[in-house]
Amino acid sequence: MKIREIRGNKLCVFVPITIGIVAKQNQSMTFNPEIYLNNLKLYFESYAPISEQSWKLIEGLTDFQTIKKGEILLENGEICKNMYFIAKGILRTFITDEQGNFYNKNLFFENRLACSKVSSMLQTPSDFTIEALEDCILIQLNYKKYIQLITENDDLKNFYIAYLEKNWIIEKEQREVALVMQNATERYLNLLETHPTIADRVPLLHIASHLGITPTQLSRIRKSLEKDL
Repeated sequence: MKIREIRGNKLCVFVPITIGIVAKQNQSMTFNPEIYLNNLKLYFESYAPISEQSWKLIEGLTDFQTIKKGEILLENGEICKNMYFIAKGILRTFITDEQGNFYNKNLFFENRLACSKVSSMLQTPSDFTIEALEDCILIQLNYKKYIQLITENDDLKNFYIAYLEKNWIIEKEQREVALVMQNATERYLNLLETHPTIADRVPLLHIASHLGITPTQLSRIRKSLEKDL
Protein backbone atom coordinates (compact mmCIF):
# COMPACT_ATOMS: atom_id res chain seq x y z
CA MET A 1 0.00 0.00 0.00
CA LYS A 2 1.41 3.39 -1.00
CA ILE A 3 0.58 6.74 0.53
CA ARG A 4 0.60 9.63 -1.94
CA GLU A 5 0.58 13.32 -1.06
CA ILE A 6 0.14 16.29 -3.37
CA ARG A 7 2.35 19.21 -2.39
CA GLY A 8 1.69 22.13 -4.70
CA ASN A 9 1.81 20.52 -8.13
CA LYS A 10 4.20 17.77 -7.04
CA LEU A 11 3.06 14.25 -6.17
CA CYS A 12 5.08 12.58 -3.41
CA VAL A 13 4.86 8.84 -2.73
CA PHE A 14 5.43 7.36 0.73
CA VAL A 15 5.77 3.63 1.38
CA PRO A 16 4.90 3.02 5.06
CA ILE A 17 6.99 0.50 6.98
CA THR A 18 3.94 -0.82 8.81
CA ILE A 19 0.30 -0.92 7.88
CA GLY A 20 -1.10 0.12 11.29
CA ILE A 21 -1.15 3.85 11.99
CA VAL A 22 0.33 5.79 9.09
CA ALA A 23 2.11 8.93 10.27
CA LYS A 24 2.73 11.72 7.80
CA GLN A 25 5.03 14.72 8.10
CA ASN A 26 1.86 16.78 8.44
CA GLN A 27 0.47 15.51 11.74
CA SER A 28 -3.01 16.79 10.97
CA MET A 29 -3.20 14.18 8.20
CA THR A 30 -2.20 11.21 10.38
CA PHE A 31 -4.70 8.40 9.87
CA ASN A 32 -5.43 4.72 10.24
CA PRO A 33 -5.84 3.26 6.71
CA GLU A 34 -7.73 0.18 7.92
CA ILE A 35 -10.66 2.32 9.11
CA TYR A 36 -11.00 4.01 5.73
CA LEU A 37 -10.57 0.76 3.80
CA ASN A 38 -13.41 -0.71 5.84
CA ASN A 39 -15.54 2.34 4.95
CA LEU A 40 -14.80 1.70 1.29
CA LYS A 41 -15.84 -1.93 1.70
CA LEU A 42 -19.09 -0.87 3.40
CA TYR A 43 -19.71 1.55 0.54
CA PHE A 44 -19.47 -1.27 -2.00
CA GLU A 45 -21.71 -3.49 0.11
CA SER A 46 -24.34 -0.75 0.44
CA TYR A 47 -25.10 -1.29 -3.25
CA ALA A 48 -24.74 -5.08 -3.58
CA PRO A 49 -23.22 -8.01 -1.66
CA ILE A 50 -19.63 -8.74 -2.64
CA SER A 51 -17.53 -11.76 -1.76
CA GLU A 52 -14.42 -11.58 0.37
CA GLN A 53 -12.41 -12.69 -2.66
CA SER A 54 -13.75 -9.80 -4.75
CA TRP A 55 -13.09 -7.34 -1.95
CA LYS A 56 -9.45 -8.47 -1.74
CA LEU A 57 -9.13 -7.81 -5.47
CA ILE A 58 -10.48 -4.27 -5.01
CA GLU A 59 -8.31 -3.71 -1.94
CA GLY A 60 -5.29 -4.71 -4.01
CA LEU A 61 -5.90 -1.72 -6.30
CA THR A 62 -5.99 0.87 -3.53
CA ASP A 63 -3.45 3.60 -2.87
CA PHE A 64 -3.92 6.33 -0.29
CA GLN A 65 -3.41 9.93 -1.34
CA THR A 66 -3.57 13.16 0.65
CA ILE A 67 -4.27 16.57 -0.86
CA LYS A 68 -4.36 19.98 0.80
CA LYS A 69 -7.24 22.45 0.71
CA GLY A 70 -7.18 24.48 -2.51
CA GLU A 71 -4.98 22.05 -4.43
CA ILE A 72 -6.00 20.52 -7.74
CA LEU A 73 -6.53 16.79 -8.11
CA LEU A 74 -7.40 16.84 -11.83
CA GLU A 75 -6.89 19.71 -14.26
CA ASN A 76 -9.30 20.59 -17.05
CA GLY A 77 -7.83 18.98 -20.17
CA GLU A 78 -6.19 16.06 -18.35
CA ILE A 79 -7.33 12.48 -18.87
CA CYS A 80 -8.82 11.06 -15.67
CA LYS A 81 -7.08 7.75 -15.00
CA ASN A 82 -8.23 7.16 -11.42
CA MET A 83 -11.33 7.07 -9.25
CA TYR A 84 -11.17 8.51 -5.74
CA PHE A 85 -13.06 7.38 -2.66
CA ILE A 86 -13.21 10.34 -0.28
CA ALA A 87 -12.18 9.00 3.11
CA LYS A 88 -12.03 12.50 4.61
CA GLY A 89 -12.74 15.96 3.19
CA ILE A 90 -14.68 17.51 0.32
CA LEU A 91 -13.96 17.77 -3.41
CA ARG A 92 -15.65 19.96 -5.98
CA THR A 93 -15.80 19.54 -9.74
CA PHE A 94 -16.16 22.72 -11.75
CA ILE A 95 -16.07 24.20 -15.23
CA THR A 96 -14.44 27.56 -16.03
CA ASP A 97 -15.60 29.63 -19.01
CA GLU A 98 -13.49 31.88 -21.24
CA GLN A 99 -14.17 34.88 -18.99
CA GLY A 100 -12.84 33.01 -15.95
CA ASN A 101 -16.24 32.39 -14.34
CA PHE A 102 -16.59 29.01 -12.68
CA TYR A 103 -19.63 26.75 -12.44
CA ASN A 104 -19.69 23.97 -9.87
CA LYS A 105 -20.81 20.65 -11.33
CA ASN A 106 -20.74 18.59 -8.14
CA LEU A 107 -19.70 18.64 -4.51
CA PHE A 108 -18.40 15.29 -3.24
CA PHE A 109 -18.37 14.57 0.49
CA GLU A 110 -17.00 11.72 2.59
CA ASN A 111 -17.76 8.14 1.59
CA ARG A 112 -18.44 8.95 -2.05
CA LEU A 113 -16.57 8.11 -5.25
CA ALA A 114 -15.38 11.04 -7.34
CA CYS A 115 -13.85 11.26 -10.79
CA SER A 116 -14.40 12.70 -14.24
CA LYS A 117 -16.60 9.83 -15.36
CA VAL A 118 -16.77 10.57 -19.09
CA SER A 119 -13.04 11.22 -19.24
CA SER A 120 -12.35 7.92 -17.44
CA MET A 121 -14.70 5.90 -19.63
CA LEU A 122 -13.60 7.35 -22.96
CA GLN A 123 -10.01 8.20 -21.96
CA THR A 124 -10.50 11.71 -23.32
CA PRO A 125 -9.51 15.06 -21.75
CA SER A 126 -11.73 16.11 -18.86
CA ASP A 127 -14.02 19.10 -19.37
CA PHE A 128 -13.78 20.08 -15.71
CA THR A 129 -11.36 20.45 -12.82
CA ILE A 130 -11.39 18.64 -9.46
CA GLU A 131 -10.28 20.72 -6.45
CA ALA A 132 -10.05 20.02 -2.72
CA LEU A 133 -12.25 22.28 -0.59
CA GLU A 134 -10.71 20.81 2.58
CA ASP A 135 -7.58 18.83 3.39
CA CYS A 136 -8.52 15.41 2.01
CA ILE A 137 -7.60 11.78 2.50
CA LEU A 138 -8.46 9.81 -0.63
CA ILE A 139 -8.36 6.16 -1.64
CA GLN A 140 -7.24 5.99 -5.25
CA LEU A 141 -8.34 3.21 -7.64
CA ASN A 142 -6.88 2.84 -11.11
CA TYR A 143 -9.92 3.09 -13.39
CA LYS A 144 -8.85 0.58 -16.09
CA LYS A 145 -7.93 -2.09 -13.54
CA TYR A 146 -11.15 -1.39 -11.62
CA ILE A 147 -13.29 -1.87 -14.76
CA GLN A 148 -11.39 -5.05 -15.60
CA LEU A 149 -12.27 -6.50 -12.19
CA ILE A 150 -15.91 -5.55 -12.72
CA THR A 151 -16.08 -7.36 -16.07
CA GLU A 152 -14.50 -10.48 -14.54
CA ASN A 153 -16.60 -10.73 -11.33
CA ASP A 154 -20.39 -10.90 -11.29
CA ASP A 155 -20.79 -9.52 -7.76
CA LEU A 156 -18.71 -6.46 -8.65
CA LYS A 157 -20.74 -6.12 -11.82
CA ASN A 158 -23.92 -6.03 -9.71
CA PHE A 159 -22.37 -3.33 -7.55
CA TYR A 160 -21.39 -1.28 -10.60
CA ILE A 161 -24.88 -1.43 -12.14
CA ALA A 162 -26.52 -0.37 -8.85
CA TYR A 163 -23.93 2.40 -8.37
CA LEU A 164 -24.49 3.81 -11.87
CA GLU A 165 -28.28 3.67 -11.49
CA LYS A 166 -28.28 5.57 -8.19
CA ASN A 167 -25.57 8.16 -8.83
CA TRP A 168 -25.64 8.77 -12.56
CA ILE A 169 -29.31 8.23 -13.37
CA ILE A 170 -31.59 8.64 -10.32
CA GLU A 171 -29.73 11.38 -8.43
CA LYS A 172 -28.77 13.18 -11.64
CA GLU A 173 -32.39 13.29 -12.80
CA GLN A 174 -33.63 14.37 -9.37
CA ARG A 175 -31.18 17.29 -9.35
CA GLU A 176 -32.16 18.31 -12.89
CA VAL A 177 -35.85 18.25 -11.94
CA ALA A 178 -35.15 20.23 -8.76
CA LEU A 179 -33.45 22.99 -10.76
CA VAL A 180 -36.67 23.43 -12.75
CA MET A 181 -39.42 22.58 -10.26
CA GLN A 182 -38.05 23.89 -6.94
CA ASN A 183 -37.20 27.43 -6.00
CA ALA A 184 -33.77 28.34 -4.65
CA THR A 185 -34.88 28.24 -1.01
CA GLU A 186 -36.26 24.71 -1.39
CA ARG A 187 -33.06 23.54 -3.06
CA TYR A 188 -30.97 25.04 -0.26
CA LEU A 189 -33.11 23.44 2.46
CA ASN A 190 -32.84 20.06 0.72
CA LEU A 191 -29.07 20.48 0.59
CA LEU A 192 -28.98 21.29 4.31
CA GLU A 193 -31.08 18.23 5.04
CA THR A 194 -28.56 16.01 3.25
CA HIS A 195 -25.45 17.85 4.50
CA PRO A 196 -26.31 19.74 7.74
CA THR A 197 -22.75 21.08 8.25
CA ILE A 198 -22.16 22.23 4.68
CA ALA A 199 -22.33 25.96 5.52
CA ASP A 200 -19.51 25.49 8.05
CA ARG A 201 -17.33 23.53 5.65
CA VAL A 202 -17.92 24.95 2.16
CA PRO A 203 -17.58 28.64 1.16
CA LEU A 204 -20.96 30.17 0.37
CA LEU A 205 -19.97 31.07 -3.19
CA HIS A 206 -19.43 27.36 -3.92
CA ILE A 207 -22.75 26.43 -2.33
CA ALA A 208 -24.46 29.11 -4.41
CA SER A 209 -22.84 27.85 -7.61
CA HIS A 210 -23.88 24.29 -6.74
CA LEU A 211 -27.48 25.49 -6.33
CA GLY A 212 -27.41 27.48 -9.57
CA ILE A 213 -27.82 30.89 -7.89
CA THR A 214 -25.61 33.88 -7.06
CA PRO A 215 -23.89 34.37 -3.68
CA THR A 216 -26.10 37.43 -3.13
CA GLN A 217 -29.24 35.34 -3.63
CA LEU A 218 -27.97 32.73 -1.19
CA SER A 219 -27.17 35.40 1.40
CA ARG A 220 -30.75 36.70 1.14
CA ILE A 221 -32.15 33.18 1.50
CA ARG A 222 -30.05 32.54 4.61
CA LYS A 223 -31.12 35.85 6.20
CA SER A 224 -34.76 35.12 5.45
CA LEU A 225 -34.51 31.66 7.02
CA GLU A 226 -32.82 33.10 10.10
CA LYS A 227 -35.72 35.55 10.56
CA ASP A 228 -38.20 32.68 10.41
CA LEU A 229 -36.47 30.78 13.22
